[in-house]
Amino acid sequence: MSVTADTLILIPTYNNAGTLGDVVHRALATGLPVMVVDDGSTDGTAAILGELPEVRVLRLAQNRGKGMALKTGFMQAKEWGYDYVITLDADGQHFPEDVHKLLEHKASRTLVVGSRAQRGNSGGSSFANNFSNFWFRLFTWKNLPDTQTGYRLYPLKSLPGLWLLTARYEAELALLVFSAWKGLTLTPVPVQVSYPENRVSHFRPTRDFLRISVLNCVLLVAALLYGWPRMLIGK
Repeated sequence: MSVTADTLILIPTYNNAGTLGDVVHRALATGLPVMVVDDGSTDGTAAILGELPEVRVLRLAQNRGKGMALKTGFMQAKEWGYDYVITLDADGQHFPEDVHKLLEHKASRTLVVGSRAQRGNSGGSSFANNFSNFWFRLFTWKNLPDTQTGYRLYPLKSLPGLWLLTARYEAELALLVFSAWKGLTLTPVPVQVSYPENRVSHFRPTRDFLRISVLNCVLLVAALLYGWPRMLIGK
């Protein structure tokens, strides 16, 4: 894999001390610079990151949610002059070695979506993904096999306004919808997935399902007033 100076790996984390060290070491092995946004962790995350001076670390004083961690990381990456950010989760489910698959599709107006095989996924998480896929298709008239994946390559200069992002888990779905409405190409790329025994997931089926449902109500109104008319005009 040829390493480019315009791309940064961003790993948001919250209490993933059991898997974070391995994920970061493997991310560094790709040759790309790595940023970790510590979203107010209260476990051993700070000590692990303290032993990795080559990693750029941003720490939020308290847990603000994945959406806020991503927004913080995107804004900092822009300040540092990066054009692209690859996001992957700290819980060990993503393979940093797959970054080359995303980089093969890197383009200024393309958002690359690392699509996980759903086999072996937990029932609640699988249902949430299928539910999310349905609404995404309704909002954008596009199909994606995995709208809940956190493994993505974002073109920073082409993203919709980051102020639109919600603070929590559902922010990643909103980013896909807003990007589709803005006319970005959304390219799914198959990636490996693993669910380690020591993996800590912060997905809460009932709470997060409700949050996604509320977001879908808001997006439905936005689709009626903005998204669908814009796509019709674009056609």
